[in-house]
Parts: sequence; C-alpha cells; structure tokens
Amino acid sequence: MIAFEILLWSLLLILACMTLLWLISLLKKDASIVDIFWGLGFIIVSPFYFNLNPNHFIRQWLIFALVVIWGLRLSLHILRRNWGHGEDHRYRAWREQAGNFFWWRSYFKVFLLQGVVLWIVSWPLLAAQQSTKPLWTIFDVIGIVLWSSGFFFETVGDFQLARFKRDTSNKGKVMRTGLWAYTRHPNYFGEALIWWGFYSFALAASLGWWTIISPLLMTFLLMRVSGVAMLEKSLVVTKPEYKNYIESTNAFFPWFPRQCII
Repeated sequence: MIAFEILLWSLLLILACMTLLWLISLLKKDASIVDIFWGLGFIIVSPFYFNLNPNHFIRQWLIFALVVIWGLRLSLHILRRNWGHGEDHRYRAWREQAGNFFWWRSYFKVFLLQGVVLWIVSWPLLAAQQSTKPLWTIFDVIGIVLWSSGFFFETVGDFQLARFKRDTSNKGKVMRTGLWAYTRHPNYFGEALIWWGFYSFALAASLGWWTIISPLLMTFLLMRVSGVAMLEKSLVVTKPEYKNYIESTNAFFPWFPRQCII
C-alpha cells in the first residue's frame, strides 16, 4: 500500500495551490478560474508522483506525458471558452446567495472542495507511477485504448461544440450533429473514459486496485452532480428544443439516436 505520508504531502501540495488560486480569485472577483486550473492541477502534482519512483520505465514516462497532454488541452480549452465572459453563472449565483460572506465561503465550497476531489481523482496516477514492473501488461494496453478513446470524444466533442457556437445562426439551437448525435455529452463521456484508462494503468502496479474510487467518483460527478445533471437543468429551460433532444439521444453513453434527426 502507498505510504500515508505520500498521500498527505500530495494533499498539502494541492491545497496550497488551491489556497493561492483562491487569493487570486478574490483579486479578480472571479471564482470560476478554478475550472481553468482543474487540468493544470494534475500537471502540477504529476511530477511529484513521478519523482517518487527512482525507476522510470516506459509506463511512467507515458503516464506523465498523457497527463500533460490531457491537462494542457483541457485547461486551454476552458480558458479560451471563458475568456471575456466574466464569472461563470454557477459561481455568480452562489456569490449572490452568500452576499458579503462569499469571499470566505468560496474557499471551502469551491476551492478546498475541488482540491480534495482533485487529490482523490489523482490516486491512480500515484499508484501507476509506483509500479516496479518494467514489462507491459494487458492493463497497460487497455489503459491506452481507454485513454485514447476518451481523449477523442472529449477533444472532438469540444471542438464540434465550439465551432457550432461560433456560428451566430445557431444561437438558441441545440447541437445534435457529429458526436453529439450519439450522446448529449460526448466531452463528459470522454472525460470518464480517460480516468478509467488511468485506473487501468494503476492496475498494472502492485495493489493499484484500491484507486478505483477515482474513476467511480469522476463518473458519478459527471453523470449526477456537476456534469450532466447540473447542465441540463438550465438547458431544458433556456432551449425548448432540448426536450426533444433528450427523448432522442442518450445522455452519457453513446448510442444511435432513437429517431431520425432532420
């Protein structure tokens, strides 16, 4: 089992970054910068995990590279998406509800909470980096397949939606072509696959099975909490066409639409 001290130091590292980010958010009056940091947070903690193991096999280098590729792409995408739009509506609503108390409540409700989630989700990265097996296993192959499939869904889904929104004639319409014809949230589905891929890499390490809480937590959050459920609650209200989209297209797992979309 991975030493408690390692988990503790990684948690302290993440919370220190979140505290600094919180202070920046107070100056900017924008708590949504925490979303931009999500991918970068894993890039920051990954070198810590990587350097704990003196034996750097191909598996260790590959996982480190995959984290950097995924994290940079995601953070740059969110930065580009949010640029010039001010604070995200979710955080604005919380700010209005809390009033003058939001400045300190945001530290616990937004930054520390996401820091703890980031820490738990990162556990497979730590377990995989601790592996002393130089030879590849079937779990490594499965990990590559899952990560690649997830990165495809997430990247292509984000690109298709961004291109759709850039066309002013699509204002108020629902994106239901490309990957979005098979799942209402290809980017969230891809994110879940990526973390199941990292967990598969962890299975190649001794006792890496215990980190299954990471992909389970991510999948649950994406499907029931901060992903599909939260987003669709507002989309049903702002876009009447979305109700038909719900009836014809799976929410998360891709499948053929249940009726022809013209």
